Amino acid sequence: QVAILARSLHLPAVVGLRNAAGSLAGGERAILDGTSGTLSVNPSDVEVEQYRERARQEEVIEAELRRVADLESVSVDGIRVTLRANVDLPEEAEAAHHSGAEGVGLMRTEFLVMGRATMPDEEEQYRAYRRVIEAFGGKPVVIRTFDIGGDKLPVGGFPTEPNPFLGWRAIRMCLDQPAIFRTQLRALLRAGVHGDLRIMLPLVVSVAEVRQARALLAEAEEELSARGVEFKRGIPVGVMVETPAAAVAADTFTRDVAFLSIGTNDLVQYTLAVDRGNANLANRFTPLHPAVLRLIRRIVDMGEQAGLEVSVCGEMASQPIMAYALLGLGVRTLSVAPRSVPLVKRIVRSVSVRDAEVAATAALHADTAADAEHELLRRLQEAIGDLAIH
Repeated sequence: QVAILARSLHLPAVVGLRNAAGSLAGGERAILDGTSGTLSVNPSDVEVEQYRERARQEEVIEAELRRVADLESVSVDGIRVTLRANVDLPEEAEAAHHSGAEGVGLMRTEFLVMGRATMPDEEEQYRAYRRVIEAFGGKPVVIRTFDIGGDKLPVGGFPTEPNPFLGWRAIRMCLDQPAIFRTQLRALLRAGVHGDLRIMLPLVVSVAEVRQARALLAEAEEELSARGVEFKRGIPVGVMVETPAAAVAADTFTRDVAFLSIGTNDLVQYTLAVDRGNANLANRFTPLHPAVLRLIRRIVDMGEQAGLEVSVCGEMASQPIMAYALLGLGVRTLSVAPRSVPLVKRIVRSVSVRDAEVAATAALHADTAADAEHELLRRLQEAIGDLAIH
């Protein structure tokens, strides 16, 4: 979560350096490279100048990317790809809109809860959701219900668990705390009158959870009707597919939801049994593992058969090689950090989706994540050169 916030705030950040910070006495000159994931302490003058030159080059690249922000997101072989933004805070909405995003693919709502001992009331939530919806002037805004638990906890609000990522979190907590959940749903229903709102449920593993959530949504509608408060009916409800259970059984959801959104961060974690917050396992957290790629392909196939939009809203989509892989796997809607929208648009406009499909098929059948990455990177570099690795 800290890494996601750092990216949203355009701050360089590196995780998984183990005891690197403990070796700092204080006052040293240091270079933190968020691209390569390295920390250089007391760099030489030559190294400092090299980084300054790289910073100048990246400014040129950033300027070039800003020029493509308002261009259409269409591949060289004419395939239209929808690019939306991930939003962590309402304050980011306007900047996300100006990045060229075609809406919000994921608005995280945990900011309303983290760092506080009490839950936000309906009015506070309504104002936050309305601000983001209005910033996008009628474009789709997908708001995820509370994904509390795991690494996202309010101060003193929930019990300590030995394995929180497999514990009482996200939709499980919401369904077990219906009063809290209905408060959020009422706020969302009210905010829905201001634009094209869509509601997304996190960490579902069974369609039964979707049906329970829909029942609570109906109760929230009745409560607002009784109060005479304006709200929007018929808001589309979708799910985040981020567990192997949901991925394998994606077809069981398709009659009860309006869309599927793949949450790659947790999907990788649960598929590979790798704690993404454990520095000792950082090199094993590999989104290009063939098992992960095969699950994504299955989700896309199930969604297509049902005529549902399938998007990817995890951080995976923000990286050029990952975005290229997703295009090849059939994903046509990507949601990324606002700053990454122009870069991903540049990728889309520079590649052939047909070539990406060939590369992704080879990656699916690779023996290892390293082999899959090699195949994808080779083809991507052939298409767009060095931009593929920055």
